[in-house]
Amino acid sequence: MSEAVTVTAMRILVTNDDGIDSVGLHVLARAMRPHGEVIVAAPDSEYSGSGASLGSLINMAPELHTAHIDGIDEAWAIAGPPALCVMFGRLGAYGGPIDLVVSGINPGLNVGRSVYHSGTVGAALTARNGLISGVAVSQAVDQWGVEGQGWGPVLDNQHWDTAADLAAVAVGALVADLPADAQVLNINVPNVEIDEVKGWKRCPVGSEPPRKMGGIEVVPKAGHEGAFEVKMNWGEARELPPESDGGAVMHGFAALTWLSRLDDVTASTDADVVAALDAHFA
Repeated sequence: MSEAVTVTAMRILVTNDDGIDSVGLHVLARAMRPHGEVIVAAPDSEYSGSGASLGSLINMAPELHTAHIDGIDEAWAIAGPPALCVMFGRLGAYGGPIDLVVSGINPGLNVGRSVYHSGTVGAALTARNGLISGVAVSQAVDQWGVEGQGWGPVLDNQHWDTAADLAAVAVGALVADLPADAQVLNINVPNVEIDEVKGWKRCPVGSEPPRKMGGIEVVPKAGHEGAFEVKMNWGEARELPPESDGGAVMHGFAALTWLSRLDDVTASTDADVVAALDAHFA
């Protein structure tokens, strides 16, 4: 009699840089459930722009607190940035090994130079440093946000399910045959209903986000000699080249960027994701 084979469920860690209460995080986590066991571990507060920083571990004394997300069995709020959430997962803070990290949904594109500052992308890069593949998911916002960010009332019109749906397609292809070498896939999606997305494009990292900081003004802080406030001025949204990651989204396409050199991505991995997205938009 042959021995029974135990199949271990794929363990997917979902995180973000906007905090444990972010709607985008919750929608993404629930979209990952068909692909494995979902564990959410996200910062307990806003950490946008933290990149792959772990924070000052000596001074911050990070803590973990249980959290509740509808439809998710295990969720944690961590007193630290998203990269730290991922590192804790790699070291076993949430039980067994983590097979894949999915980060997002970030309100505001992480394209162009925003990629290098993004805590959403930083979490996925930190996963790769620990030999775990990562997927970063971001979505445009009305008025195009600023340097990859979307704040305030602008989020009232966010079509979260569109980004979650496309992320689920890509992740489904990845988990079916995880690459032997850890890879990072950066997904950016238009803020429209799913049937309004024109398709998808594989893109390089562009040079600029759709809307950037226009300049700063340093002004004295009233009542505080030698102290100054920095007032940031935002530029207007600008048209980006359609072949770039930001330009593709501005023209209505989902943009996929491998943040490894393309020739480092196994041919089968790229082909699996390509086939899944082509079938989705067929």
